[in-house]
Amino acid sequence: MSTVVLPAPKDVRDMLAALIGRNVTVSPGAPVTPAPDRPVSVAVYVSPEMSVNALCLMDLGASAYTGGALALLPPGGCQDAVEEDGELSGVQIEALHEVVNVLSALFNTPGAPHSKLHKLYAAGGDLPGDIEGMLAAFNRIDLDIDVQGYGKGSLSLVIP
Repeated sequence: MSTVVLPAPKDVRDMLAALIGRNVTVSPGAPVTPAPDRPVSVAVYVSPEMSVNALCLMDLGASAYTGGALALLPPGGCQDAVEEDGELSGVQIEALHEVVNVLSALFNTPGAPHSKLHKLYAAGGDLPGDIEGMLAAFNRIDLDIDVQGYGKGSLSLVIP
């Protein structure tokens, strides 16, 4: 069985833009890594055998703006979550869950094991140690995104 492969930046852009119905610009970025002053959402994707086969890390901006755009939330409230609150609202977390669920399709390429969303750890939540240990894997793509009308954030897709 072949392994999960990383998507091209264009595929990430196209999927996000189609999902949220807004232009999304994507460019190379720095790795997204959680830190006390940088809350990060982590989506965990698993194979049918329940082994982790991919992770999606989004900083607070990417989390708030992709989820907010999907849920048609006012951009100002999403910007407040990033710039003032430092956390996502319940509605933003629900919308982000749908965003990362749809992004699982990026890993479902011919010959690769099927990937499905197993769990979303919202920005600022505690991560299990085994997941935290996978975040620095070298097989990754790191992107900066800009959601039209909302703002900028960063996203990393990681294959442990």
